[in-house]
Amino acid sequence: MSIEILKSGKAETEKVKDDMKVRSVVEETLSLIEAKGDEAVRSLSNKFDNYCPESFRLKTTEIEAAMEKVSDQEMKDIKFAQEQIRNFAELQLKSIKDIEIETLPGVVLGHKNLPVQSVGCYIPAGKFPLVAAAHMSVLTASVAGVPRIAACTPPSQEGPHPAIITAMHLAGANEIYTLGGIQAVGAMAIGTESLKPVDMLVGPGNSFVAEAKRQLYGRVGIDLFAGPTETMLIVDETVDAELCATDLLGQAEHGYDSPACMITNSRKLARETLSEVDRILKILPTAETAKASWKDYGAVILCDSHDEMLSLANEMAYEHVQVMTDRDDWYLENMQSYGALFLGPRTNVTNGDKVIGTNHTLPTKRAGRYTGGLWVGKFLKTHSYQKIKTDEAASLIGEYGSRLSILEGFIGHAEQCNIRVRRFGRKNIPYGKPAK
Repeated sequence: MSIEILKSGKAETEKVKDDMKVRSVVEETLSLIEAKGDEAVRSLSNKFDNYCPESFRLKTTEIEAAMEKVSDQEMKDIKFAQEQIRNFAELQLKSIKDIEIETLPGVVLGHKNLPVQSVGCYIPAGKFPLVAAAHMSVLTASVAGVPRIAACTPPSQEGPHPAIITAMHLAGANEIYTLGGIQAVGAMAIGTESLKPVDMLVGPGNSFVAEAKRQLYGRVGIDLFAGPTETMLIVDETVDAELCATDLLGQAEHGYDSPACMITNSRKLARETLSEVDRILKILPTAETAKASWKDYGAVILCDSHDEMLSLANEMAYEHVQVMTDRDDWYLENMQSYGALFLGPRTNVTNGDKVIGTNHTLPTKRAGRYTGGLWVGKFLKTHSYQKIKTDEAASLIGEYGSRLSILEGFIGHAEQCNIRVRRFGRKNIPYGKPAK
């Protein structure tokens, strides 16, 4: 394998140091919320957002007031996006089936798919108000049948962000809070005097929110480890530098720590793209953010072949993977580790981020090796059940269960089986001995 790195960002050791700082801040903050509840949440909100209302939970009148500030076109756009996302989530839900089957005469096994009973959705709204995140989390949870959906979003300088509040409400949130950062996810998971804890946390966020979810996992469920957005281009000479540079910077503008990587087998395209990035950064209104992110987290990697590009992409397991080559379907067939694929030059990551219908909450930091993104199935728990309907089946399964328990040394386990063999199979089995 011959891989040449034409442009790289921060060294891994520096990134590890950054992660350790974030981890320490999150640990301290969550401990404070655990100890002091609402008092800590109010103090943190005042410190970081200069916002400390009488109640963080919005009243119906406040929600209505926020929605009145949304223009007719914005309302149509929000509803159109939610229609696409709801439609795909409903189709996914239909593919998930309860089952019940008689596996042996008299032995019935099955499973039921039950919704999580309460979910906390985090909707980022710092530098950019992520209106679409409300569709992806709140709406998808609602389609899954979650009975209680609490949604938190940071306040803007003018208070609740109208479009985000509108999207949350239309998507089906039962409780809406103007609360951001670690204090929001911490309050939802731990619970305070004014916010009942939830069973599961979902939604994207910055490195502090992602780390808070990681530390809270186990206490509550989470969708996945969704940290700062990542984008990867897998491209060959079939596309041009302007398209590549636009797609890289279109995601790099998310934040100061948003990785954007291009893998190509064309040295000419790589060099031209680097020049095109420099050109666009001079005219991009969000260049302050995109430039910092590109400097520290941008990468351009040159490979010899498509096989090499595929192998490297699978190893890196980026969140968004945009494929623009002469063999896009080949990558669809062979890619194994990623968040979501965007195939062909007509497609782009913003489609998935905002409107096309798939979910934009996706695995980052190589988590695509073991999990997919948020979808309606994440809000469902698959619970199995068993029932034995005949004496013969009780005796048959009991005999096997008895012997296998004795094999492992579990006498009490064996007796659970033996007593049923004695009662339903009318056999005289000595206590603590395997059924024969």
